[in-house]
Amino acid sequence: MAMVAQQHRESSSGSITKHLDSSGKYVRYTAEQVEALERVYAECPKPSSLRRQQLIRECPILSNIEPKQIKVWFQNRRCREKQRKESSRLQTVNRKLSAMNKLLMEENDRLQKQVSQLVCENGYMRQQLQNASAATTDVSCESVVTTPQHSLRDASNPAGLLSIAEETLAEFLSKATGTAVDWVPMPGMKPGPDSVGIFAISHSCSGVAARACGLVSLEPTKIAEILKDRPSWFRDCRNVEVFTMFSAGNGGTIELLYTQIYAPTTLAPARDFWTLRYTTTLDTGSLVVCERSLSGTGAGPNAAAASQFVRAQMLPSGYLIRPCDGGGSIIHIVDHLNLEAWSAPEILRPLYESSKVVAQKMTIAALRYARQLAQETSGEVVYGLGRQPAVLRTFSQRLCRGFNDAINGFSDDGWSMLSSDGAEDVIVAVNSRKNLATTSVPLSPPGGILCAKASMLLQNVPPAVLVRFLREHRSEWADFNVDAYVASSLKSCPYSYPGMRPTRFTGSQIIMPLGHTIEHEEMLEVIRLEGHSIGQEDAFMPRDIHLLQMCSGTDENAVGACSELVFAPIDEMFPDDAPLLPSGFRIIPLESKSSDSHDTLNTHRTLDLASSLEVGAATNPATGDAASCYSARSVLTIAFQFPFEDNLQENVATMARQYVRSVVSSVQRVAMAISPSGVNPTLGSKLSPASPEAVTLSHWICQSYSYHMGTELLRADSSGDESVLKNLWQHQDAILCCSLKSLPVFIFANKAGLDMLETTLVALQDISLDKIFDESGRKVLFAEFPKIMEQGFACLPGGICMSAMGRHISYEQAIAWKVFASSEENAVHCLAFSFINWSFV
Repeated sequence: MAMVAQQHRESSSGSITKHLDSSGKYVRYTAEQVEALERVYAECPKPSSLRRQQLIRECPILSNIEPKQIKVWFQNRRCREKQRKESSRLQTVNRKLSAMNKLLMEENDRLQKQVSQLVCENGYMRQQLQNASAATTDVSCESVVTTPQHSLRDASNPAGLLSIAEETLAEFLSKATGTAVDWVPMPGMKPGPDSVGIFAISHSCSGVAARACGLVSLEPTKIAEILKDRPSWFRDCRNVEVFTMFSAGNGGTIELLYTQIYAPTTLAPARDFWTLRYTTTLDTGSLVVCERSLSGTGAGPNAAAASQFVRAQMLPSGYLIRPCDGGGSIIHIVDHLNLEAWSAPEILRPLYESSKVVAQKMTIAALRYARQLAQETSGEVVYGLGRQPAVLRTFSQRLCRGFNDAINGFSDDGWSMLSSDGAEDVIVAVNSRKNLATTSVPLSPPGGILCAKASMLLQNVPPAVLVRFLREHRSEWADFNVDAYVASSLKSCPYSYPGMRPTRFTGSQIIMPLGHTIEHEEMLEVIRLEGHSIGQEDAFMPRDIHLLQMCSGTDENAVGACSELVFAPIDEMFPDDAPLLPSGFRIIPLESKSSDSHDTLNTHRTLDLASSLEVGAATNPATGDAASCYSARSVLTIAFQFPFEDNLQENVATMARQYVRSVVSSVQRVAMAISPSGVNPTLGSKLSPASPEAVTLSHWICQSYSYHMGTELLRADSSGDESVLKNLWQHQDAILCCSLKSLPVFIFANKAGLDMLETTLVALQDISLDKIFDESGRKVLFAEFPKIMEQGFACLPGGICMSAMGRHISYEQAIAWKVFASSEENAVHCLAFSFINWSFV
């Protein structure tokens, strides 16, 4: 409408405002009238007809204006507000695009320089190869700047440190904006207006290196302050201690740092760094924070403090932060490390030789964290349950730190190993210094914390898929009573630890989101597990358990990212300083080497688990093509923490070992089910004919349906084993098969069937046919059962059934038919059900 789109114009005097009314004529408003209307608009941008009439009655200065004209004024005002917001949004997008374009142009210039350098090196190498007399000439193709080791003598005085700092600055800048390192794009990370930034990893250089550049809407000094606080964003950082700090004389500062890094698994030692950090401002106005290792393994803290760590080397790395036109900053991040892979077991060395892992854990994490804080500052991020962003970040950091402490078990934190029970599969450590106590109700008997942990090798199991399954189907691996035992230590009630009354888990798990990072790579949530007392007494007392849970690494396309599921029991109204006792899972992908196809490693092999705890199923020659779609290894680390009293330490240790072993067995069973070597409900369309039982059963289901109903279950173009199985799996109706036993249980379901029952192929066998129907549905089924067995099929009327999680499901109609195991009618294999047009109530 023209009258809505037309913006108001002020008169030359500034006291009269003109608006178009419905007839297309200008209506003049005085400044007082506009002020009165603006006050109402601030309270209610879209007032009703009654409210507009009330406004005219209450404001005498509006008495000469018709209600229709007031309506048009509010329409025009809303239109102007919408245009203002859209203009602001477009300006923001334009600034981002301009900054991204600038970054891409700089990256293009750098790549052109790199190409020219490589062409020169190639010509030089050709010339040297043609000269037989120059056989001893160095023909190394590495273009990385070699980092000389600096003696302790140089680091013993300010002049020597300043010289090292200036050299570090020059080498860092040559990596951040030059061609000192051969950078290649990070797989799966394409730059664009909505991406975090531009990412690259090193190729053919000493150590492992990663590089990132992106736009952050914060000032350079604020970004430098954020990134220098490494423990806040680098989850593997245990501690950063500043030993010395002094002015460099040119406006910059020099610091000597000692940094400790957690080991990601129980199978390798932790790392530490002794570094020099130099902060200065360039002539261009850019802020630089660069860092490098100082030589000498004995440098820094005393040898006793560093005895549990392997000294790693940090080659010139850091942050280049440039102010951006229109606000914000452009950040260049370089991380270049030598993690001393020789000190890790051979199977884990790819983890310490992977630039992709360094990129995900450090480089990308730093840029994402800065962007996260920028969005929180601007108010773009909204969190649940009324929690402030800083509080939620603290919860995530505490969960990660507590889990890392449990995995590493440092002696200076009070951890000590318990003797083994004869099997070396599970490690148990105790910490008597820690006491999980609230400020109001401390544990009266002396005790501590016990941790049971284990690591194992997984073959051909996507980490992201496994973590998603563990998160969404807790009942498949967890013991509710063990969760209740740990949770009771946080409460003061008649059922408090150490004595627990038996409780039954109802199977209901409710996930309540608290917050997530801007790219959803990490989620923080509260889990409520519903339970009820088994005994008659206190049957109506609530037995719900609440967990604070952090889940990360659920994106299958994130190359080099580890997947984690960490949780801790909390009180229902947990305060910001609630005590946390984290437990959980960490799955770290190991990069495949070119020789992996010839690797003779048995897929059953585990690392520090007993040989009886096998991983995966035996390799089937028929599954070769299917397994090729995902062929990789990963390390799974499990750590569970339990409170104990001194007089119950032995009992708790025995329980913890048994529980971790049961969890390991459950995870192995789940891993076999979700491996792409078979039918995988999580992978959707990535079906495989590798399972003869599934392929054959799908044919039997379709052929029997056609025989009984006279119509085809699948469309006519479904031919071939894989096509039939795939189309049956993706059929819109829920198709389920149950056995013909005294207690019929389900043996197969397509994707819609699993979604309807809210279960998995692993847990499907635990669901019996009678459990999914309500009382009226069971009566109809029992009445029609003789007809099904005699006639071969029956059409059941619409009704209500129940999912495994207790939710009600309505369906328009259900068809039941006998599935023949062959062409003979008397060879009945199972019963099939098709639920048509089902939906959750």
